Amino acid sequence: MNPKTSKSVAIIVAHPDDETLWAGGTILSHPSWNCYIACLSRGSDVDRAGRFQKALMNLKSEGIIGDMDDGPDQTPLTGNETENAIVDLLSSKHFDLIITHNPCGEYTRHLRHEEVSKSVINLWHTGKISASELWTFAYEDGYKEYYPKAVDKASIFHTLIKPLWNRKYNIITKTYGFEKDSWEAQTTPRAEAFWQFTEPEQAKKWLDEFENVRV
Repeated sequence: MNPKTSKSVAIIVAHPDDETLWAGGTILSHPSWNCYIACLSRGSDVDRAGRFQKALMNLKSEGIIGDMDDGPDQTPLTGNETENAIVDLLSSKHFDLIITHNPCGEYTRHLRHEEVSKSVINLWHTGKISASELWTFAYEDGYKEYYPKAVDKASIFHTLIKPLWNRKYNIITKTYGFEKDSWEAQTTPRAEAFWQFTEPEQAKKWLDEFENVRV
């Protein structure tokens, strides 16, 4: 994708730092994109929410943070609850591109990532949000065998050049404040990957097939 092509892009994530971990290099490498980052949780966490605002500045993006339940028990949320939270946070109902989580999450496993992905796909499919295309993060951790890494057979895969990865890594360690030996810092992918969909029906069929396999 041409980094000079202007696009309206929504990045919809569960937590502050998800936008950087899974798509930070992509955002930084497309300075002409008008990015709006909607983060669904941790709005009442003064420290984390403040760091999210600083990350937005580093990513040259606009955005908003909500306060969806993210307690340690990870009590499942209803589909309507998550979908309503997403719609309420979006600045517009149409974007050229929406980027969000994968239905299986980026690692084994995080319920909120999975719920956000499912809700975004359903919202797109029902026309409650509109986009010319949808990308979902494409990462896997071998069922906790290793740190999450980009899926090299995904629709979109690119290795970040070192200066770009350094900028992304600095947001994780300096802006968000994660120590160098933390899971977040050691995870920070050097390549980024996405599954790409241009039709809502295509994404919904993919989601349904995934859920049938999981059941």
